[in-house]
Parts: sequence; C-alpha cells; structure tokens
Amino acid sequence: MAEQQHPHVVAVVVTWNRRDLLVQSLRAIADQSMVPARTVVVDNASDDGTAALLSADFPQVDVVTARTNTGGAGGFALGLHHTLTDATPAPDAIWLMDDDTVPEPSALEELVSAWLRYSGQTGRHVPAVVASRVVWTDGRDHPMNTPRPKPGMRAAEREAAARVGCVPIRSASFVSILVDADGVRERGLPIADYFLWNDDFEFTTRLIRGRRGLFCAASMVVHKTKAFAGTDVDPGDRFFYEVRNKVWLFSRSRSLGPSEKIVYAGSTLRRWVRTIRTSSNRGRLVRALGRGLRAGVTSRPIPTEQVIAEAVAEPGSGAGRG
Repeated sequence: MAEQQHPHVVAVVVTWNRRDLLVQSLRAIADQSMVPARTVVVDNASDDGTAALLSADFPQVDVVTARTNTGGAGGFALGLHHTLTDATPAPDAIWLMDDDTVPEPSALEELVSAWLRYSGQTGRHVPAVVASRVVWTDGRDHPMNTPRPKPGMRAAEREAAARVGCVPIRSASFVSILVDADGVRERGLPIADYFLWNDDFEFTTRLIRGRRGLFCAASMVVHKTKAFAGTDVDPGDRFFYEVRNKVWLFSRSRSLGPSEKIVYAGSTLRRWVRTIRTSSNRGRLVRALGRGLRAGVTSRPIPTEQVIAEAVAEPGSGAGRG
C-alpha cells in the first residue's frame, strides 16, 4: 500500500442519461475535503449530451465511453478494470458511486479514515469494503441502500468496528463504497452480465467474505432517486433481472457460504412473494418471474472480460460474441 496517511484513491462514477445529476455528483467530488487523486466517469452510451458536457466542463475527468449501455454492473466492471489497469500510480482504494449520488464534503475523508484506523488498531489487512450512510433528499435513511449488518458477528468484531465509529456489514450497494484495490485484484470485478440488480450484493459479499466490511455513518451521501422507496417496490419487467441474477448468485457465485445461501434465499423468497402480492399488475411480475427462473437455471453469465471487450471495441473490430 502507499503511504499509510496518504492512500491513493480513485473515484469511479457510472452514468447513463442523467447529465444534470452527474454535474452535481462531480462538483461534490471536486469539493471534497479529501479530493480523490483521479476521477473516472463511465458513460454507458448516454444520448443526452453527457459526452459533450464532460468534454467542455470537466476536462480533468477521465472518461470511459461504452458503445452500448452495459447497466450498472457492466459500468462498474468497466470503471474498475480501467482504473486497475491504466491508473498510474496504481490505486490503493477505489470510491464507487452512481451518477445520482451527491456526497457530503467529508464523505470520502471519513471513509478513508475508517479504512486506515481499523487496520491500524487491529494490525490486520485493511477492510475490503467501507460503505457510506445513504440518505434521501429529505435526510431520511434511504431504504434502498441500507448496508446489511453482518449476521452472527462476534463481540470482538463489533467492538473493533465501534472504536472507529463503524458497524460490521456483510454487503453494501454501489451508491457510495470504498473498496480495497488489492481485494478487487484478488477476487475479481463485478459480474458485468448481471446488468442491474444484485450486482453490488454479489460483488461486495464476494469481497467481504472472510474479511471485513464496515458501515461508516459519518460518511454521508444523498441519493437523489425520484422516489423514497425500497427494493420491494413494484419493479415491472425489470423483475426478470432480480430473479435471474439471484438464481445465478445462489447457484454459481462463491460470494456466500452454504448456510448464508439458505438464509438469504429464504429472505429473497419472502420478498418476491410480498412484491408480487402488492403489485398492481401481478400477471406481469409472474411472467417476469418465470422468465428469470428459466434464464437463471439454463444459462450462466457471460464472462466479464468478454463484456468489457465488446463494450469498448470499435465497430467491426471482431470482438463480437461469435
């Protein structure tokens, strides 16, 4: 790792057709009390003028442009791959967030402080993930982005986290997390073919398994979603991704242990039932459920390296899925 007091941190923001919100996010990153050494924006083939805006108003930002929309999963895989292979010097940690995330001025400083202090007091490796507190525009904790506390944590683990103002967690969302770069190098990128839903859950549980994840309430960001709603709000046809990706996660990922898969599968089934029961169009969700189950059982994710290669390849370069 770089100098203990001055880790090299790169921010990665994924955007798609939210130019005005992206401006707020990038300005807030630039105004941090601890400014990232570099900021990378992954433009997921936006067609709202995002590319021109970035070129004109944010020339200092490193832009990665995808030929097609690869979703949040593909976007973060692209951004992490670019950062880990092209950044000089190599980063110690990477700060990930969506384009509708506006961090408070000390958000990054608090994440890095917890990251360093925890490893310093325990004498162990730095945490794999440190997650921010995510609030909505009115200051309420956002129900979509609450990190999952670690089940069955030992008292010593809880106390070690508390001494740096944190709580042990088992997973977190991509809205604002600091990830250990070495951990990503060791355990791999997000699975790009998830496209959306459960990509951050699979990725963070994979990074944290056997290591430490922390929730740092002192690091605060505002998630400017259109509505104050949780993950069980009626998703419409996108329910397909929730179902398919959960089947992939439980059957093909090593992010969870066997007992954890049982617990989380039970929780998932209860949430699916609740989501369908409260939907105004149950038939549509049931059909999406069927498609998701079939796809999850009969297919597997396309390798992330292939998705990345196709996303950045020039037309006619021969990088197709042949």
